[in-house]
Amino acid sequence: MRKMFKFLGVAAIGMGLLAACGEEGGSGSGDGETFLVGATQIVEHPSLDRAYEGFQEALEDAGLDVEYDFSSAQGDQNNVKTISDGFVADDVDLIFANSTPSALGALNATSEIPIVYTSVTDPVDAGLVPSMDEAGENITGVSDLHPDAIGSTVEFIDQHFEGATVGLIYNAGEPNSVSQIDDVKEAAEGTSLTLVERNVANAAEVQQAAQSLVSEIEVFYIVTDNTVVEALDSVVGVANDQSIPLIVGEPDSLAKGGFATFGIDYHTIGYRTGEMAAEILKGEKSPSDIKPEYPPEIQLFINKEAAEAQGVEWNDAWDDEAEFVETAE
Repeated sequence: MRKMFKFLGVAAIGMGLLAACGEEGGSGSGDGETFLVGATQIVEHPSLDRAYEGFQEALEDAGLDVEYDFSSAQGDQNNVKTISDGFVADDVDLIFANSTPSALGALNATSEIPIVYTSVTDPVDAGLVPSMDEAGENITGVSDLHPDAIGSTVEFIDQHFEGATVGLIYNAGEPNSVSQIDDVKEAAEGTSLTLVERNVANAAEVQQAAQSLVSEIEVFYIVTDNTVVEALDSVVGVANDQSIPLIVGEPDSLAKGGFATFGIDYHTIGYRTGEMAAEILKGEKSPSDIKPEYPPEIQLFINKEAAEAQGVEWNDAWDDEAEFVETAE
């Protein structure tokens, strides 16, 4: 259809052959080309939405004319395959996969259409790329987990809530969540912290899981689990009612009422993924030429309003160390 990279080898034959490909055929430069991009994410929530916005902005800044076919799986794994198969049937030029389930679905559906991912916690463990030094044949992208993020978060909890029992809520059906929980357990070894887990299968179970932890814990720690983040309001409600500090996995969850995180800017990683996509669509590189990347840096983010609501004793050092986020109206 509009796969410009298929025409790179024949571009030099002449304009006559390109004309025979129709108005939508590409010359490899991207000039005058309209590209169809299939964009998908497992669910709609602020972090993933910001990543998608950053992706679109990068392609616009690259001067490309892009039409988007966007589909959310609405938190339902069964929808992932249907969406990916639809992109293949529509012969899209590139797939933007915004989450681990979405990226896996896209890769299972095609080995030819270029795929760029973001909001993926561990692309190697998920089987998307061979290593962080080597892209797949038709897939590359940007992780949403800085290598130091979980370690820094666990250290923060251990320093400021010494001896706390920490409640973890996650969906074991999400590979990215399992990977993060494993990292939390490893980081907590040798600290004063004790971990207690609750597993949920869908967003409707999150509030009950949070309530079941109240009598056992002093701190909540919610990693970037799509299922739980979708229902984060229910965890915030329990945390506020019971004066339990709520540590989260990314800054957008602070705007929903989380207290603190070492996080990244999802718009930034989405934008970087868009830059990768632009190179691919222009025919400058193939996915296998672009090494997978981690986010560039992390920062301590704090919501002061949430800290007060959750009974957190303020540490004056945070005034200099943290970037502050307000609860969204």
